[in-house]
Amino acid sequence: MTRCILHVDLNNFYASVECLYRPELADKPVAVSGDIEARHGIILAKNQLAKQAGVATGEAIWQAKTKCPDLVLVPPDFKKYLRFSRLARRIYADYTDQIEAFGIDENWLDVTGSVRLFGSGPAIADEIRRRVRGELGVTVSVGVSFNKIFAKLGSDLKKPDATTVITEENFRSRVWPLPVGELLYVGRATRRKLENRGIYTIGDLAKRDLRPLVLLLGQWGETLWHFANGRDEAPVRKTGEVSAIKSIGNSTTAPRDLATLADAKIILYVLAESVAARLRAHGLRCQTVAVSLRDKELASFERQIRLLEPTAASRDIARAAIDLVAANWKSGRPLRSLGVRGGDLVTETGRLQLDLFDEQKAAASSLETAVDDIRRRFGQNSIQRCVMLTDCRLSGFNPKDDHVIHPVSFFR
Repeated sequence: MTRCILHVDLNNFYASVECLYRPELADKPVAVSGDIEARHGIILAKNQLAKQAGVATGEAIWQAKTKCPDLVLVPPDFKKYLRFSRLARRIYADYTDQIEAFGIDENWLDVTGSVRLFGSGPAIADEIRRRVRGELGVTVSVGVSFNKIFAKLGSDLKKPDATTVITEENFRSRVWPLPVGELLYVGRATRRKLENRGIYTIGDLAKRDLRPLVLLLGQWGETLWHFANGRDEAPVRKTGEVSAIKSIGNSTTAPRDLATLADAKIILYVLAESVAARLRAHGLRCQTVAVSLRDKELASFERQIRLLEPTAASRDIARAAIDLVAANWKSGRPLRSLGVRGGDLVTETGRLQLDLFDEQKAAASSLETAVDDIRRRFGQNSIQRCVMLTDCRLSGFNPKDDHVIHPVSFFR
């Protein structure tokens, strides 16, 4: 039986919600942006008028202002966005219990078992669009297809407030002529590699022999080839179903360029403490530590190291992160942003090989648990390392609680 998958995408979500709370902005170009003073000055979302003026998500505020001088900027309020996201999911739940989030504003729905109750996939999509518009005051675009990849592609093809249907019969005529970069997980680097081989459209990718693609892109080459040919069998997860956590990390853009390793250490300690606290909260330990670095020219890279034993201690994570930065930050260009991530996770109840020569390990573990309790009761900044006090401007953020919500991986 052919599946019926919907991908529902809330249009211009952050900006649409802000305009609901501030009706006077409805006829103005509006963008939700980060904090310029904290160097998070990029466009997070924009409304339709700003989009028509050329404003793009992810660009710097000064670039957006150049395109649209009368652009109205508003700060993000993620509590409001989460509320509307949950309200939208309640509407989706009237049609299926298979609802899988792809970020805060996008969801896949498997309505294969619902078509006899509510009508065809396009009919359900149109009903959802009508209800979201009438009950929440925002709009959605819906892609309807026989797999998740093409449903996602369909919701992107026509916006706002539209239903796009891609079937087994028409996908070659609708999907194959599109630029290869429109396919999920074909980013800029992959697109360039494909275009250098004369692969410009999704159809070009679908018609290529598989072996050269695997030689070019590895396993991704085979995965993308299957996507282009409509061979995606991935199920839509049921509501409440979660996958195992693969890694835990935090990153931040510094309020000023980091010119020295001493500057970087301050932020690395803040990030390491956040990662360690979140690992402990989930009852996990990490076996690898990775750092991501981006310099002032926006060139970025990531490096990782395998630990001698699993840990959830901030001192171990911070030391590994500092060693990685010291060994790999060779360009001399000041750093703009840093990230720390713990991977290859294991449960803290698993059997571990103890180090007979590290008598301080048990005491350090008890100390970090006590610090967690103090911060839970009196606030994140109630107790800090001395190194963080050497420059409060660099250390004055709370990555553990202040999360920006990004799309989650299709392959999580």
